[in-house]
Amino acid sequence: MLKTLMAEIKEYKKYAILTPVFAALEVFMEILIPFLMSKLVDMGVSAEDFSKVVIIGVIMVVVAILSLTGGVLSGHFAATASTGFAKNLRKAMFNNIQHYSFSNLDKYSTSGLITRLTTDVTNVQNAFQMIIRICVRAPLTLICAFSMTVIIKPSISIIYLVAIIFLGCFLYFIMTRAHGYFKQMFKRYDDLNASTQENISGIRTVKAYVREEHETKKFNIAAENVYNMSVKAENLIVSNLPVMQFAIYTCILLISWVGARMIVSDTLTTGQLMSLFTYTMNILTSLMMISMVFTMVAMSRASGERIAEVINERTDLAAPLDSVKEVKDGSIEFKNVSFAYKRGGTNCLTNVNISIKSGETIGIIGGTGSSKSTLVQLIPRLYDATEGEVMVGGLNVKNYELDSLRSKVAMVLQKNVLFSGTVKDNLRWGNKDATDEEIKRACEYAQADEFVSAMPDGYDSWIEQGGSNVSGGQKQRLCIARAMLMKPKILILDDSTSAVDTKTDAMIRKAFREEIPDTTKLIIAQRITSVQDADRILVLDGGEVNGFGTHEELLKTNDIYREVYESQLKGEDDE
Repeated sequence: MLKTLMAEIKEYKKYAILTPVFAALEVFMEILIPFLMSKLVDMGVSAEDFSKVVIIGVIMVVVAILSLTGGVLSGHFAATASTGFAKNLRKAMFNNIQHYSFSNLDKYSTSGLITRLTTDVTNVQNAFQMIIRICVRAPLTLICAFSMTVIIKPSISIIYLVAIIFLGCFLYFIMTRAHGYFKQMFKRYDDLNASTQENISGIRTVKAYVREEHETKKFNIAAENVYNMSVKAENLIVSNLPVMQFAIYTCILLISWVGARMIVSDTLTTGQLMSLFTYTMNILTSLMMISMVFTMVAMSRASGERIAEVINERTDLAAPLDSVKEVKDGSIEFKNVSFAYKRGGTNCLTNVNISIKSGETIGIIGGTGSSKSTLVQLIPRLYDATEGEVMVGGLNVKNYELDSLRSKVAMVLQKNVLFSGTVKDNLRWGNKDATDEEIKRACEYAQADEFVSAMPDGYDSWIEQGGSNVSGGQKQRLCIARAMLMKPKILILDDSTSAVDTKTDAMIRKAFREEIPDTTKLIIAQRITSVQDADRILVLDGGEVNGFGTHEELLKTNDIYREVYESQLKGEDDE
């Protein structure tokens, strides 16, 4: 974990090194002040030597200025290093997530990844800032102050040594116990974020079914779980404060008692006793700072492990070093392909063998759970086949560079997603260099131009996050236009016209035939009308190929296809 996290300091390494250097300067100057104060009292005030008071006073001012300068610079460099470190951690996680396969993403919840990118990084950032500054300053202060007490009066320094050992053991106990609590607490945070995200994204459904009370109860349970685990962790942490105060007051009382007896017996001066009181606060304040660092480290350790897990996750879809960067054509072949989402799990697809020529239009139908979407997701390597080979352009998809393969396989997913931005911004996801003319033409093919042109600002109209200000059918047509702008060799529509009427559906399919005849088109649909004019139709049942042929052939030979056709269209044909 540490190696993974420290690798992200990168260009902020200089600031991370300068922080402890100036923190050390601050400490050394700060420790000199009580010592100089004792000299000023004993050699100047008590001896009534005004010149010594002036000289030592000037030295104290210079030392104080140096201490202040060291403190300001170490604070500045610590803030720069820690915020830069947090920025790099977020970039490293986000960049790695972009390379995840779907199987990698399946390991994490969306809310969990958001928590790691926000709360967890903030925890690590705070801990890092404390480590490079406080974790240097506090131990140095403790060592230097303790050394000064030994120089002033070795017998009294034993009191400090006992306090240091006692508090050190207590801090170790707290740190070992707190880690487990904080680890569980962050899992509860994931659940809380998941509940919040799910409710907000589905708020229309919640209100439509009058389930606000149910969602409120679910959120309250998640919030209560976070509260309970936080209380357990914080109860353990706050016990640190009374123990610290007990140690501080005990030391002050003992030094007051022992010091007073020594002054009476002339074995200790007034100035030395004043210095010892100051060093008492220095030592015990340092221990309190160390306890804060230990607390923050205990909390951030769980966060660091979660961050390192995301950064170290490697995609399941590695490409060979000599990967192919050009897709020859849109031909597709499945050779004895089987697929399961988990290793050793039940197959979703079993022994699929089909061959599709470049430029063909293939319809795909099947009941719910027949793995239609899973089948097409193997083509652009969103998942890898568990067994067998998926071929595109005559080559195994594993031989292609991923970006090259996916840039030639346009996929309109079952869940259409639009992003906040203008209509043009969303369409240019398909081709960032697309001209206004190309955008308009793609929308005409997808039957989207009419409603886009009618919007207040036309193609510059704003689309809200998730496309919440357009209808389901409009969203589908914009996503189809976006895919067409890629000029792909393979176009996959995963039930992507379900929200449009049959007339618009037919016009979109006509545009496909006339405008992109050389592109291989795979159309998953529930309506027979959406696929019956395809070159061939694939019928899936339980993850297996049940039939593959033309509309007429399947009506004669395939019971499933004939049953679906009759249930949907036979009544209309009879009329």
